[in-house]
Amino acid sequence: MDINSTLIMAVIFAFAIAFIFSMFGQGGGSVYSPLLITLGYAILLSTSTSLVLNLITSLSAGYIFYKKKMIDYKTSLIFAPGISLGAFAGGALSKSFDTTVLLWVFVVFLVGVGARMIYSYWEKGKVEDNKPLQLSTGKIVLIAVFGAAVGFLAGLLGVGGGIFIVPFMVYVLKSPTKIAAGSSHLIISFSALAGIIGHATSHHFDLPLILVTGIAVLIGGNLGARISMKINTKMIKAGLGLIMWVFAIQILIKLLG
Repeated sequence: MDINSTLIMAVIFAFAIAFIFSMFGQGGGSVYSPLLITLGYAILLSTSTSLVLNLITSLSAGYIFYKKKMIDYKTSLIFAPGISLGAFAGGALSKSFDTTVLLWVFVVFLVGVGARMIYSYWEKGKVEDNKPLQLSTGKIVLIAVFGAAVGFLAGLLGVGGGIFIVPFMVYVLKSPTKIAAGSSHLIISFSALAGIIGHATSHHFDLPLILVTGIAVLIGGNLGARISMKINTKMIKAGLGLIMWVFAIQILIKLLG
């Protein structure tokens, strides 16, 4: 595959990922990085580009949730310091990690998250209102610690962290699902921006790649968030879980080959 064909494939898949993941409060970083790696881009370049695409997707999709008043600003701002510091550290230290180790971490990450998304197909829904709940002091501390850990992983792997943030807000903080999805986009914006700054301290970015894929995810994220207001995303999430397993297998073949 030549350079132009690879770039076209990256644009097409980036649009599709942004469109689908933005439906349930995620930036798509858990797939952007593996996608770019499997297309032949270097690992550090893939992770840093993924963070930029995460930021664009989250801002684009988050605007739709903002207009629908589906963002819990208080909880999002509690997440912000920890997840930002963690993401900066992960991004800054990413160059120090052995690339083979990073690829193995990607495999474990994709298999685990893919399983969680597939399992969500069989989970029973719950009746919710759209009002975020009050947080105790203990939960505020938990948010800070959890945010820092997710941020570090996000900066290191080039993921936004939404795949962890949304379930955490729904199952631990008891936030309504739509509120969790909308808030996740704001939280991911902090994480992605800090991770980008961290990566910028150690290596350069591929600006042409970011430009063309950035436009694709800007449009895809906006459209996905609009559609999310109207459809049930269980089947889509399960399908994406299977796709993540495919990426995991592809990376595993590279490692073993």
